[in-house]
Amino acid sequence: MLFELLKRARDLHGHRDAIRGQAVQLTYRGLYASCTSLAHAWSELGVSATDRVAILSRNSPEYLCAYFASACLGAVLVPLNTRWTSSEIAAVLARSGARLLVFESSFAGLVDQVEHTAERWAIDDNAWSFSQAAHGLESGVRAFHVRRSVDDAAHLYFTSGTTGHPKGVVLTEGNVHAHALAAVLELELEANDTWAHIAPMFHLADAWATFAITLAGGCHVFLSDFDAESALKLLREERVSITNLVPLMLQRMVQSHGERVRGCDSEPTDDTYALRILMSGGAPIAPSLVRRIVEAFDCEYVQTYGMTETSPYLTMSLLDEQQRMLTRDEQLRIRARTGRPFLGTELRVVRDAGGARGFEKVQCDDVDVGEVQVRGPHVTRGYWEDPLATREAFTPDGFLRTGDLATIDASGSIRIVDRIKDVILTGGETVYTTEVESRLYEHASVLEVAVIGVADPTWGERVVAVVVLRPSHEDTRADELIAHCRERLAGYKSPKQIVFSNQLPRMGSGKIDKRALRQTIE
Repeated sequence: MLFELLKRARDLHGHRDAIRGQAVQLTYRGLYASCTSLAHAWSELGVSATDRVAILSRNSPEYLCAYFASACLGAVLVPLNTRWTSSEIAAVLARSGARLLVFESSFAGLVDQVEHTAERWAIDDNAWSFSQAAHGLESGVRAFHVRRSVDDAAHLYFTSGTTGHPKGVVLTEGNVHAHALAAVLELELEANDTWAHIAPMFHLADAWATFAITLAGGCHVFLSDFDAESALKLLREERVSITNLVPLMLQRMVQSHGERVRGCDSEPTDDTYALRILMSGGAPIAPSLVRRIVEAFDCEYVQTYGMTETSPYLTMSLLDEQQRMLTRDEQLRIRARTGRPFLGTELRVVRDAGGARGFEKVQCDDVDVGEVQVRGPHVTRGYWEDPLATREAFTPDGFLRTGDLATIDASGSIRIVDRIKDVILTGGETVYTTEVESRLYEHASVLEVAVIGVADPTWGERVVAVVVLRPSHEDTRADELIAHCRERLAGYKSPKQIVFSNQLPRMGSGKIDKRALRQTIE
């Protein structure tokens, strides 16, 4: 199913650019030839249908090619987090039973330390290149692909491991295909779109676009290593129209954009950026940052929410026609929400009713809190060789339990308030960490913040905020931030302690690693 998306793009958009940048420029005809040739190369190494192929690489045209080459073979691609150690990589290779480890040459030293018997193959080695691949196909290499069904595994993503035990999320051909179709419709993707692969391609914050943008016949451009200036340059020079980033990236890009504007003798022209949509996901975002994004890039902002288990999107803060008639401030408030269900997603917000009653829906008043549960064609059917985790993840009627707490309003739009595991119980009261974080983000000194609960002999847990200050506000005091919160929150919600830090620990997805934070403070 997934390789047919590339074949369709070749047939309908063969002359259009599929890939630009990093010394590679390919039309869809060239990309199809290269992906088929790469599949042949892996086949000669013994890879066949259902085999697992792991890949360790930064964002690149080769990475995109690997997604389609695995689909061509009917193999299961296993993207590896580039921040993992050799032992973590070895553990995932063992658990997945990977036959082949594909890697970027810059990781050769790390790969040499990995203790596993998988065949190893450098994807950017000079023995294989896009030009040679395309030439090989033209010289008579047979175009082929293994036909797959909706239930066949396509990708195996190992989670970031908030519990300390990463699980292997199996996404099927049907999951990824359904999500790509829905994304094209929801975001009105078309052949004139250019997508920037800036968020890591080993993570679904970006990987979904490999298939959706190809289905639309759009162009892919790449940033191998993120820094704000390089990202802004890519957006400008490649006339990028749409991309998805995590809030930290956007925060740094908005700041860098502001510094660039202030450094110019005149205002930049209206066509500095060609963006029509900037999306953000992976973590809650402060409404003040949404305002700055819209002002800086003069484009539509869309908040997204999803999981690896859902391919990934569950909701988007897209505005309907009636909402587009609201005032600018009202529109920004809606854009900063978690959003309404993504096309094809059946979503409910419920609480445990106890016993045989199962679950009951919360009130649609944007106040009552319950767990987000979902089902749909893009939702995983379970975890790799882990039937117990699979059973625990689903309700008896087939809804995936997300572990996220939210409210829902009369329009069906939800607002995530916390992870179930992150809720703080202090002195018998419930504190949702995102509410406290939002208030702290309103302070001019705060660049980043994470609120956690830490064991306390008096309160059970105390509210602790770990704060990264803006460079020009290093003299901000803890009592000033606590007072700021007490003016806006009930006393029990306000932090009992402020911990200043130079940076916050993050997972490969860009999410703040609150588990690691608790370990450092406890």
